[in-house]
Amino acid sequence: MEPIISAADLADALDGTAILDVRYQQGGPPGHEAYAKGHIPGARYVDLDAELAGPPGANGRHPLPDMSDFTAAMRRAGVDRDRDVVVYDDWKGWGAARAWWLLRWAGHERVRVLDGGLGAWKAAGEPLSTEEPAPGGGDFTARPGAMPTLDADQAAELAHRGVLLDARAGERYRGETEPIDPVAGHIPGAVNAPTTANVADDGRLLPPAELTARFTALGAHPAADIGVYCGSGVSAAHEVLALATAGIPASLFVGSWSAWVADPARPVATGGTPD
Repeated sequence: MEPIISAADLADALDGTAILDVRYQQGGPPGHEAYAKGHIPGARYVDLDAELAGPPGANGRHPLPDMSDFTAAMRRAGVDRDRDVVVYDDWKGWGAARAWWLLRWAGHERVRVLDGGLGAWKAAGEPLSTEEPAPGGGDFTARPGAMPTLDADQAAELAHRGVLLDARAGERYRGETEPIDPVAGHIPGAVNAPTTANVADDGRLLPPAELTARFTALGAHPAADIGVYCGSGVSAAHEVLALATAGIPASLFVGSWSAWVADPARPVATGGTPD
C-alpha cells in the first residue's frame, strides 16, 4: 500500500476508513480545540503527546508509548486490524507521519497519510464536521517491530557505515542554535536533510521522482543502509514517510537528538559538514 492518499481518494473511501486527526504543533497547545471547530467527517482526535509517545526522559522527548496504552488509544480511535486507516494534521504533516510510522511499526499494514493534510481536504472543497464521534470499538492490537528502529549506539555506528540523515533545520544541525534541547549540534557523521525540503509550498510531498533525486544526491539510495533522526523522532518520521514514498526504506532513531544529548558522554559535532 502506498504511504500517502489524496484528498479525492479519501473522499471516495470515507465509509470504510478509520480517520485519525493528529493535529500537533511543536511547542503549541494540544489540537483538540481546533479539531472541535471542524474536522474531516468521522475523524477522531488523537493526542500526539499523550497517546503517540511515552513520558519524556532519558529516551527522548517523544519516546515510544507503552504498547498497552497505545493499543487502547487506537481502539478508542476506531482502529481495526484489517481496516484502512488514514491520518492527517494541519501543520507540516509531522503529527500525521508520527501516527503513520507508529501504527506501521506496531504491525498495522494499511495506514496512509493524507497528502497535504487538512489544507488539501479544504482546497478540494470537501466538507468539515463539528460532530465528534463516540469512542470507537476497534480491535487493533499492537505487535511492535514491523518497522526498523535505531538506538543511540546503532545510530552512531550507522553514521559511519551507512547514511544517517538529520531531518532538522540546517541551523540546528550546524549547532548555531538549539531552541529545545540542552546541547546544539549533530551526531558525528550525520548528513543534514531537512524534512521541510520534502514538501511543496502547498504542503504536499514532492513527486516520488523528485524525492528520489534529492535523497540519492545525499547518498540515500535504495541499496544503502539508511537511518533518520530529528529532535525527538516526530519530524524524522515524516522523512521516513518521504523516503518510503520514493521507494527507499529507512530506520528511525526514535529518541533522536533529545535522547542522544541525554548522555553527556556522547560526542557532538558542529558546523556544516558531517564530522
